[in-house]
Amino acid sequence: MMLKIGDSAPDFTLKSKNITGEVKDYSLSDYKGKNVVLLFHPQAFTGTCTDEMCTVSEGFEYYSSLNAVVLGISVDSVFTLDAWAKQNHITIPLLSDFNREVIEKYGTRYPDGAFVFGMNGVSRRSAFVIDKDGKIRYMEILEDAGKLPDFDKLKKC
Repeated sequence: MMLKIGDSAPDFTLKSKNITGEVKDYSLSDYKGKNVVLLFHPQAFTGTCTDEMCTVSEGFEYYSSLNAVVLGISVDSVFTLDAWAKQNHITIPLLSDFNREVIEKYGTRYPDGAFVFGMNGVSRRSAFVIDKDGKIRYMEILEDAGKLPDFDKLKKC
């Protein structure tokens, strides 16, 4: 079933390395009472993904002022995401959906063979805004991995 605005956002628990280098679980349900921005991206160490996460990291204060948490999600491993964050000074949590469960729940997975070089199991670049009650208030799933979400619309949610 395809998600739509007003639906309850599917809960998940994913892993990320935190600032101390420990692997930590992040669950959507941990943020009940806060707005959450989920940014799905295809792969670390690619140009558009790096631009997106660096831009969001640089504007992090804006999201914090809205009582919002921003989480990046990709199918890369926690180790790859940790190296990417360190190399590019990305400050938002980058969560590993290595088992591809969350991209399936959110309907962001490219069809097999549709991503570059015929790669399978990669997420479309997507943005979801989830409100304090866990409802989806904004969603944008892009077909073109070279495009960025409409951050102006996202910020109005």
